[in-house]
Amino acid sequence: MRFTLSAVAATALMAACTSLSEDTPIVEEPAAEVSVEAEADAAIEAPDMADTDPYLWMEEVEGEAALAWVNAQNERSLAAIKGSAVYDDNYAKAVDLATSTDRIPYGSVRDGLVYNFWQDETNVRGLWRRTTLDSYKTDAPEWETVLDFDQLAADEDKNWVFKGSNCFKPQGAEKTLCFVSLSDGGKDAVINREFDLDAKAFVDGGFETTEAKQGLAWIDHDTVLVGTDWGNDGSTLTESGYPTSVRLWKRGQSLDEAVELYVGDKTDVGIWPWSSELDDGTMIYGAVDSDTFFTRTYYVLDDAGATAFPIPKKSSLGGDYKGWQFVTLQEDWTVGEQEFQTGDLVAFNLKAFLETKELPPVDLVFRANERQAVNGVAVSKSAALLSINENVAGKILRLEYSEEGGWDTINVPLPGTGQAGIAFADEDEDTVFLNYEGFLSPDTLLTYDADTNTSTGLKSLPAKFNTDGLTVQQMEATSADGTKVPYFVVHREDITLDGSTPTLLYGYGGFEVSLRPSYSGGIGRMWLERGGAYVLANIRGGGEFGPAWHQAGLKGNRQRIFDDFIAVGEDLIDKGVTKPEHLGIMGGSNGGLLMGVMITQRPDLWNAVVIQVPLLDMLRYHKLLAGASWVDEYGDPDNPEERPFLEKISPYQNFDASADYPTPLFVTSTKDDRVHPGHARKMAKLFEDAGKPFLYYENIDGGHSAAANQKERAKRTALEFSYLYDRLFPADAAE
Repeated sequence: MRFTLSAVAATALMAACTSLSEDTPIVEEPAAEVSVEAEADAAIEAPDMADTDPYLWMEEVEGEAALAWVNAQNERSLAAIKGSAVYDDNYAKAVDLATSTDRIPYGSVRDGLVYNFWQDETNVRGLWRRTTLDSYKTDAPEWETVLDFDQLAADEDKNWVFKGSNCFKPQGAEKTLCFVSLSDGGKDAVINREFDLDAKAFVDGGFETTEAKQGLAWIDHDTVLVGTDWGNDGSTLTESGYPTSVRLWKRGQSLDEAVELYVGDKTDVGIWPWSSELDDGTMIYGAVDSDTFFTRTYYVLDDAGATAFPIPKKSSLGGDYKGWQFVTLQEDWTVGEQEFQTGDLVAFNLKAFLETKELPPVDLVFRANERQAVNGVAVSKSAALLSINENVAGKILRLEYSEEGGWDTINVPLPGTGQAGIAFADEDEDTVFLNYEGFLSPDTLLTYDADTNTSTGLKSLPAKFNTDGLTVQQMEATSADGTKVPYFVVHREDITLDGSTPTLLYGYGGFEVSLRPSYSGGIGRMWLERGGAYVLANIRGGGEFGPAWHQAGLKGNRQRIFDDFIAVGEDLIDKGVTKPEHLGIMGGSNGGLLMGVMITQRPDLWNAVVIQVPLLDMLRYHKLLAGASWVDEYGDPDNPEERPFLEKISPYQNFDASADYPTPLFVTSTKDDRVHPGHARKMAKLFEDAGKPFLYYENIDGGHSAAANQKERAKRTALEFSYLYDRLFPADAAE
């Protein structure tokens, strides 16, 4: 069975954070748009501004007054940062990295062809292209263009950003049809158009949706399941801005003629379609009802109605292998006399469930120890592979059901200890691609041979920076409650522990997102080569050690996350790595909230703070865009029991006009329809009206990544690292 869920739907069901790579956006987290009438400037009110907020006018995303302020701040801040002695060099390095043609062309395999999305200096919006598997294995593959997004944008005079594809070829069919997702400027909201993959053309008169945060799933070439904004006015969306229902849409029908199969509630996070093709070609399909960010019910839809998969709400369906359906648990589960634990990987016979609609016997597949965490299962034609964290590093295990009963795990060989993952696996394909990288080890793409259980290097990223004299250490800090918090430090081997090293500390701490060792040419060239140290903090709220590590920092316990990050900063100072005047911090989205709390709770500990696409007004976040979907992570400001803690930690409400803050850099995007740009705007306005120095950059395009193409990413990266350099390096360092 291939379980398929659209990219937009998947985004809404999980949060993910990326490292500071020039090849990736800042953060991924799930969206609804609220338009607030503009109000005139007013004096700063006292701490509780939820109802008397003088800056509500800045929440008008494209309001005239708000954009005038944004443009003025952009002009001022860009002039200041571009005046840095290192900006031109940083920008040249960032552009070179972003547009380099010697990157690994990661791809997916379909019918013996490798498909890849590629951006460079010439193809700014990108090419969707393909080559044969044999050609892909060479140093210079012969690529065939499938769709040119620069040309498409020019032809249609639209700011199209490619957001992925959803392709389907039923068993026995000759043609592959896809939905191509297109975003205006990088927003999460997309349109979907039917595309003939073999003809390399959009289908004339084919399926096409209007713009919305939506999901689609194929049932056959003439039938799809759709979850979207059916009224195009927000009336059929949840409070989080996602679909409330799934409908059956047949070829030749208009979208409003689609038949409703399942409907949820306005208070749900969202309702998403899914479909699966069984081994015998039978299609099953259904809906995923995400009633909260962390709980969901999977339904099978058929003539009998909706039948729920009998698994805990805090769990996730994986693929199936030889009839076994994998499930990852985020809560304890008792089945008869069996007791499964949070973090377990379990499995049951899928066909037995579909036949009886009752839960068959459940097997334990893998149980993580206290230093491990399950990342996910990937299934190919010939193997089931499990990706895990082990003491934060990545590891791959092969899963096999033994003839005696029970599951065996077999280590898959990897080049070393770093970040390892499954780059590609598909139930219809034998080809499996693995990825390996580390702080000082460039990305390597490996092929996996199931017959021999071996991995072989296929492509390696050339070194992007000089690693001579650099080393990586894993250390521990002790948090306020005694918890040991691991972190990585990348620094020169001959570091002088006198506190003089410019140090960048990066953190996230939320949504069970794991931060693991990864290779970044940007960090290498613009920071490490200049003599700086880079630190990655594995604080609670993340998934490095499984669901319990995440759940320890939910809602009113979130101060633990903040204490963990503070503990890492203090430990770096205690060990002599750096001093506050040389210590900077960076984080995006949920990590942006972390940065906001750090600047208000411990302004004495840092001298530079990069606050990317942040949440900052924690008393109104649930009313802005996708904020309502995150109340299970942060708490509900409208709940009298949960509001006091949010009042205590909310950066916006805890701004102190008399405090001595380090000069922050705010980075956001007008087109971010996930985390509202109003958060950054309003917090920066507090700095402005209090006469405190700050820098602000709002990219008009780019969505939640704050960049819509490679050159925009390069500019953002150059701005951030130039700011950090000027704040943390000695004044004469550039000479």
